[in-house]
Amino acid sequence: MKWPLRVVLALIALVVIAFFIFRTPDTDLVEMRAKYGNAPSQFVQIGDGVIAHVRDEGPRDAPAIVLLHGSNSDLRTWDEWADGLKQEYRVVRFDQVGHGLTGADPNDDYSRANFTDDIRALTSALGLDRFIIGGNSMGGKHALAFAAAYPEKVGGLILVDASGGPVMRRDDEEDSGNIGFTIARTPILNSVAEQITPRSLIQQSLEQSVADPAVVTESMVNRYWELLRYPGNRRATMRRFATEYDPLAEGEIAGITAPTLILWGTEDRLIPVEAGEWLDRTMPNSRLITYPNIGHLPQKEAPEATLADVREWLAAVTATGDEEPTEN
Repeated sequence: MKWPLRVVLALIALVVIAFFIFRTPDTDLVEMRAKYGNAPSQFVQIGDGVIAHVRDEGPRDAPAIVLLHGSNSDLRTWDEWADGLKQEYRVVRFDQVGHGLTGADPNDDYSRANFTDDIRALTSALGLDRFIIGGNSMGGKHALAFAAAYPEKVGGLILVDASGGPVMRRDDEEDSGNIGFTIARTPILNSVAEQITPRSLIQQSLEQSVADPAVVTESMVNRYWELLRYPGNRRATMRRFATEYDPLAEGEIAGITAPTLILWGTEDRLIPVEAGEWLDRTMPNSRLITYPNIGHLPQKEAPEATLADVREWLAAVTATGDEEPTEN
């Protein structure tokens, strides 16, 4: 055997060995449901083979609030808000397709339209006719899309460091990226990441999303890491990031007349506060509140402050029959 062929075979062998050493397999579906799907979780069939992991808490006759998590997150990102609201409001949150315990979409459809249709199907299954809808990051885009598509169902809108508008970056900040999102968008690397997903990578990505890394706890990292490896979720993540960013048109956003509360961390390096300011200028019935020294996850980084602002806004909206004076 000639030496060039030996070198090639040796390299292939090293790659195969490295793969099996560093490979992080999918987590076990039954184990993950036992760990993260305990009461008050329920699993609701919403069509096309999707069984959504849902938490539906609070009085059934109270005003309803539907909360949507961000990319690569899950419904537990809203734990603090749910605990603070469920005495007076019906709080519904669920893992969107490709996330958490809901898992992959059977049709590999991660379009904005499909996410919006899932919201409609789930709220219909739960008997919700009109409700307030809120979302963080990607969930904010889906909340905007739902409000634009079904204005008759939306009594109010809460946007927390939301995507959905035009992409904006701070001109004075070059290091506005996030390693997890960068890998997911990089060919070859994203294919490797379907099989090799170090826990340290998840921790680094989370720490880059917040202003104070101390917010990122061991249990938080474990949850993100384990649920990303829930069967089908890693492939779904790569599919989502393989598609181009699909913002709503300015006219669609400007046409949303529901009272809107916009919350933003001033130190968000993923979606800078300028994007929130743009939404506030564009939307006809909005109020913007910013939080100094807070990053991309205000509901986790400043739960007490954000919850207090949400409660005040909700009291005004629900007391006036889903009406609020125009802020712009």
